Amino acid sequence: MLRLRQRGVLPGFRLTLGCALLYLSLIVLIPLAAAFVKASELSPWQFWHDLTTPRALAAFRLSFGAAFLAALANLFFGLLVAWVLARYQFWGKRVMDALVDLPFALPTLVAGITLATLFAQNGWIGRWLAPLGIKVVYTQLGVFVALLFIGLPFVVRTVQPVLEDLDLELEEAAASLGANRRQTFRRVILPSVRPALLTGFALAFARGVGEYGSVIFISSNLPGKTEIVPLLIVTKLEQFDYAGATAIAVVMLLASFALLLLINLFQWRSSRYHARI
Repeated sequence: MLRLRQRGVLPGFRLTLGCALLYLSLIVLIPLAAAFVKASELSPWQFWHDLTTPRALAAFRLSFGAAFLAALANLFFGLLVAWVLARYQFWGKRVMDALVDLPFALPTLVAGITLATLFAQNGWIGRWLAPLGIKVVYTQLGVFVALLFIGLPFVVRTVQPVLEDLDLELEEAAASLGANRRQTFRRVILPSVRPALLTGFALAFARGVGEYGSVIFISSNLPGKTEIVPLLIVTKLEQFDYAGATAIAVVMLLASFALLLLINLFQWRSSRYHARI
């Protein structure tokens, strides 16, 4: 008796795979390959020289350093915001939940102008910081503030679902065994949300490293002081130094690939952990 192969509603594997690979190649793979091909025009010495100039090194230090510190701060405050949204019911919760997604929807240029206006010396927030000798706009601190703004949603939206799905019976069992709140958080809750926290940190860090629009308005963009790597790439393109720009872009691409691998590793470990429990 012959078996009739049932047809699914969606097209077959070969067709969908071919369309997916074609679209991925046109939108992602070919442009990325073009960057590597353009950078290959440089000799190894020229490639290394473009990456190790004082201006480039200062931009790398600022971009990666500010992104790391901002992601680290968002690791704590993002967990705090996610905890409040997941565990408590209060008036205005939906508004607060929607405000978390504001950096996603707000154009980065608008975010930069808004932050520069708020933290200027005569701004709503800057006027209170000026008497204390704290200057945000046109400083490296301004870069840090901008990266805080755009990185917070990544941590909150990664951790919040995990907290909402966490079984409260585990906490009740820990309390019945004599654990206090601090011990319950450290030994029961934190191990469950640690993979999500690391994923959110990596996402916020990756976004901060490549951020452009929200930073250029709040920093003075001075070479060697407040110039970020994306701005340096744009500057080299305006100077028709395409090979030098792509050399720096290749380093950023490699860093992004490494971060994506880390994010996938965290998600894989998180899925294995939840499968065990």
